[in-house]
Amino acid sequence: MNTKKVWMHTPDAGGVKIPPPVRSRTTERITRYAEAQYGGRYSRLDIRYRGVFCYIDAYVEPPEPSPELLNITGETREEFMDRLRNTPVHLCRLRYFGDEEAWGLAFYTYSNERYELCMYRSGGFLGPVEEAFDIGAMYLSAE
Repeated sequence: MNTKKVWMHTPDAGGVKIPPPVRSRTTERITRYAEAQYGGRYSRLDIRYRGVFCYIDAYVEPPEPSPELLNITGETREEFMDRLRNTPVHLCRLRYFGDEEAWGLAFYTYSNERYELCMYRSGGFLGPVEEAFDIGAMYLSAE
């Protein structure tokens, strides 16, 4: 009886811890691409790493609140604006498998408040960080 284990690569499990040089290059790629393609749609990006994951969040300038909305929230205009300016918009989570051109992608679903496996527009489960940003950027409104 053959008891050899067979490892199957799945895009929503496993991965390789992201080394510091890859983190640095990835942050630069994402930042450069985001500014070129989406500059003005966010005030700042937060790109952070944890183990096999790269999380990309954006911060946006909130619209002016109506008096009715401020009445509901019980906040002053300044409190409301400060709270929303400091609330991240979760764009996506990338999973590293050892290839800087082939990251797994999970899209943040606000309806479920969790990251869900997502395919790239090519129909595959692995792709470059720039394409991942494009998918997550749907949460950044066009100016």
